[in-house]
Amino acid sequence: MPTRPPFVFDSNSWKVLENFYPSRFPSFWERFDGVVASGEVVSVREVHNELDRLFRADWLPDWVKHHRTAFLDPTPAETLFVAQIFSVRHFQMLVGQEQLLKGQPVADPFVIACAHVRGGCVVTEEALKPNAAKIPNVCEHFGVPWTNVEGFLDHDDWQF
Repeated sequence: MPTRPPFVFDSNSWKVLENFYPSRFPSFWERFDGVVASGEVVSVREVHNELDRLFRADWLPDWVKHHRTAFLDPTPAETLFVAQIFSVRHFQMLVGQEQLLKGQPVADPFVIACAHVRGGCVVTEEALKPNAAKIPNVCEHFGVPWTNVEGFLDHDDWQF
């Protein structure tokens, strides 16, 4: 059980971490593995499914495989909150046409719901854009805290 609410990572933030090569940033990964093990950093099953298609770094699929428990299945409360997100017509655009047509995973509403239900903070590289259906816009609408990888690192003054 985490000692504090979790940071819930979106796919694009995992892509940022992909640039933190373990052989070059071993102290980062030692510390990051610790917060993942404690439950202070989590993600969702749909992000795991998206990452399967997005990996560029050779090492990251192995890391994800060994940390599968960090990618949480949605709880009933999270599923209900996803429905609440989609009750806002504009936020239905979180699911793109290509994702619908190809049956691709859609993680954004589950990331937001996970953070909302667990009292956590979304970590995404998306930016707040007026009138957009982006993670920060949905978070702002529902009062869910959000940041990016730099904000996550700044939160506990991570320096290497």
